[in-house]
Parts: sequence; C-alpha cells; structure tokens
Amino acid sequence: MKMLHTFNQQVVRKGNKSLVLQTIKEFTPISRADIANKTGLNKGTVSSQVNELLKENLITESGPGVSSGGRRPVMLLFNQVAGYTIGVDIGVNYILGILTDLSGNICNEIITRFDYLTFEQIKMELFGIVDSLISSMPSSHYGIVGIGIGVPGTVNTDGEILLAPNLNWKNVNLKNLMEERYNVPVLIENEANAGAYGEKKFGAGKESENIIYVSVGIGIGVGLILNGQLYKGNNGFSGELGHMTIEVNGPKCTCGNQGCWELYASEKALVKKALQENILPEEGKELSLESLMVHAENGEKDVIHVFETIGKYLGVGIKNIINIFNPEQVIIGNRLASSSKWLEDSIREAQENILFTHQRDLSINFSKLSTHSTALGVAAYASENFLTIDIQEV
Repeated sequence: MKMLHTFNQQVVRKGNKSLVLQTIKEFTPISRADIANKTGLNKGTVSSQVNELLKENLITESGPGVSSGGRRPVMLLFNQVAGYTIGVDIGVNYILGILTDLSGNICNEIITRFDYLTFEQIKMELFGIVDSLISSMPSSHYGIVGIGIGVPGTVNTDGEILLAPNLNWKNVNLKNLMEERYNVPVLIENEANAGAYGEKKFGAGKESENIIYVSVGIGIGVGLILNGQLYKGNNGFSGELGHMTIEVNGPKCTCGNQGCWELYASEKALVKKALQENILPEEGKELSLESLMVHAENGEKDVIHVFETIGKYLGVGIKNIINIFNPEQVIIGNRLASSSKWLEDSIREAQENILFTHQRDLSINFSKLSTHSTALGVAAYASENFLTIDIQEV
C-alpha cells in the first residue's frame, strides 16, 4: 500500500507541476498568487513547483508587478528560449523547415523546391535543411528539444508513413532515421492534421472549436478539429478526403481510386486544366502555380477562368464536408491559398448550396499562416512533447 501511496503522490506532483507551467506559459507574466487563484492549488504547492521550474530554466523571474494593496509581487515568465524545435513540412514539390522557440515564434526558415525526387534524394534534402536550422540556433539551455515532420500521407500511431501516394512512398520509417541521426524525439504527422493544429493554435482557427482545415497543394488533405480536439479516426488515418470520389467514372488517381476530389481541385489539377486550355509556359520553363498567378495578376481572362474552375470543384468538396460535419469554420490552406482572390467567388457560390441548417454561424476563410500551417503545427507538437516529458522525468 505504501508503494501505491508514493506512486499516487508522484502522479499528483507531476500533474500539479504541469498545471503550473501551462498556467505560466498561457498567462506570462504572472505572480505566484495569481497562479494559485487560477489553478486552485494552495500557495505552498505553487511555490514548490515554481522553485523546481526555476531550477530547470523553464521559467524566469522578472521585476515586481502591480501591487493590489500589499508588497509588489515578483512576476514569473515562461522561458520560451530555454530550447528550440524544428518543424518540417514535406510537400510533393518542396520542403519547408522552420526553427521555432518554445512558444512557436519562427526564428529561421528554409525552403527548397524540387520535382520528381526519390525518397533517398528527399531524405538528403531534409538532412541538409535540418542541419542548417540547427547550426543557426541561438545558444540555449536545452538546445534542440524535438523535431516535427508533416507528410502528405497516412501515418500510423507509431509514426510510420504507411502510404504517401503523391510521393510514391510506402511503409517508410522516417522517424527512426531522423532519431538515429539527431538523437532527439521526432514526431511524424499527416500534414493536414498538423496544419489544422497549426491554424487552431496560431492562425485563423484560434476562436473555433469545430474546424475543417483543407490543405490544397499537389494533392488535397483534410484535418478535422472536432470539439476542440484533433480527430484522427480509429487508427489515426482520418482526413483523406482528397480521395473521396466526386466523379464515378473519372480518371484514375495515384491512390488506385477513380474520380478523386484532388484530381479536380488541387494544384496539380490547376496546371493540368491550364494545359488543356492551351495556356503555354514560357520557353524553357514548366507551367506552375506561380507562373499562372503572374498571368492572372496581369488580368489574362483565360487563366483567371482556370482558377475559377478549380475554385468551383474546391467548393463542391467543401460543401460535401460541411454537410457531413456541420463545422463552425472551414480554413483553406497550403499553396493554393495564395491564389485566394481568384478562387473565393467560386467557393462562395458553392457555399450557397449548403444545407441551410448548416450555414448558420459558418465561416469559410483562407489561412492566415499561408504555407506555414503544417510546419508550425508539428513544431508545436514537438515543443509540447518536450515540456510533457521534462515534467514527467523530474
């Protein structure tokens, strides 16, 4: 019985410490008395947990705050530069890597673009980006505390990438490769799930509890925040709505299905439609989202029409998702979000055909974080994982 009693005490202490740290992180700067008021913990418990957190360099003390009648209180601050995390978004034709502090502030970023690389080639590009971000890190108590990586595919609960059809990856254990090389915890997540989390934490979704995040790049992924929590499904594979069928006899998709939504409403679909409309690239260059945006900015009506067509298909899929999930907010992110000015009218037209019961309190927005939602989301996962582990191991 004594062992059980001791174990229960340790669990309570860890829980209290975590609560104190999260309160300081959320309300920094804050006094010990205000922590006690917000958490319901007694002042002695708060004081002992604060002393431990100060020793661990996870918080710092600053000058006195405003007095409420007695002695001016010493204020406590979350030490967001005690360590750093790296967030990586691996796209089909790019890798974006960011270095963030423990509050998610971006300190450095690197992006590289490519076409048709093998897994080995992408792996070397990834190593190069992570190495460069680490070398640019300011000195800190803990250094790099974790790496988060978002990938466009299905990821199991152990972090193994089971299938990423647009990258032609199957059963890839990137987590082990990265942990062996960098000797820090590595978290692998589906890029749309990570993007949804990034938007909820830092972007357009801060105030919403039921969010559909639609990541539109070469393919389409969907992240679901339901009742404030990321919904991952029974085995962690939810959100593959880019592969819902919108045309029964449509062309074959890389996933093996026919008529998938991403064949009609993605960046790949945009370029394909432009070529079908005889919109030609400049000599020696390939047609791309960026080059089509330049043409659209110049007012070329045939190019704008291509964007509007893609917007209509995007709207059809979003309408279906809204009718199924009844969210309060839909956020459209990733690369195609940068062309919102030519897409939004078509998407609004589709919105008019949503069940009228679902239109109440609904907003459809383009991402405030643009292409950074996923990288910020996985960096936040890595940071939170470190803070949880650190607390548990004391």
